[in-house]
Amino acid sequence: MSRRFRERRDRGRDLLTGFFSQVGHEPLPPTIGRNVLGRKVLYLPGFFTYARHIVEVDGKRGLFRGLTPRLISSTLSTITRGSVKKAFPLEDMEHVSNKDDVKTSLRKVVKETSHEMMMQCVSRVVSHPLHVISMRCMVQFVGREAALGPFCTSRPSFCRCSGLVPHILGDVIFLWCCNLLAHFINTYAVDDNVSGSAWWRVWGIAVSMLTYPFLLVGDLMAVNNCGLRAGLPPYAPTFTSWIHCWRYLSAQGQLFRGSSLLFRRAPAPAACFPID
Repeated sequence: MSRRFRERRDRGRDLLTGFFSQVGHEPLPPTIGRNVLGRKVLYLPGFFTYARHIVEVDGKRGLFRGLTPRLISSTLSTITRGSVKKAFPLEDMEHVSNKDDVKTSLRKVVKETSHEMMMQCVSRVVSHPLHVISMRCMVQFVGREAALGPFCTSRPSFCRCSGLVPHILGDVIFLWCCNLLAHFINTYAVDDNVSGSAWWRVWGIAVSMLTYPFLLVGDLMAVNNCGLRAGLPPYAPTFTSWIHCWRYLSAQGQLFRGSSLLFRRAPAPAACFPID
């Protein structure tokens, strides 16, 4: 269940319109709106406004920048997971009721989660280079480098798999939090006869927000200082590491930038990218 939720989350996050929000590219001015208290606030353009803007500039094909490497990356990830699962099969454990033996059940959850974590880490390492290519294909829209192919934008940073570490950390934290929360909820709050799908959706969204900064930093590092305008000043500072990027976003209050595709409050002027 956690893997399916993570895949749906990644697909929504990798939309070109959402990726603009992540990299801080705001080609359209904010509009005045009202919050729930009726106060006037500035809202940045949402998903549909950006989609119309992309179509106006690049046509409908512009909405599918980076789609091919993304699909290949997803396919490669699925194949890798299957291969790792066959090479290192998980030993079958007899079904244990959470109410009957909490320790045995928890031990089973830890074992299954560890096995799934291994598969996820290997698949992420294998598919990450194509994910980087997909990100760089999308971000070419910012600097209008349409003439460049995705492999032409590769620098030595590409060989180091930019953004791999925060992506793996985000995947691991998401996986463990979801599985352990599901176990304790099923053990102490939900009967065995009650479906936990509703709980999965609620906690999946909460944990997804918790791990979002790791995914944001990973995607920013994938395009930072790669030779494309969107990864260089004045569009973005040059980061020396993903920790540097994290600290910068944290200081600017921007660790959750791009997490919402519809209602996006305009940041304070100090939160915009200054040139260090």
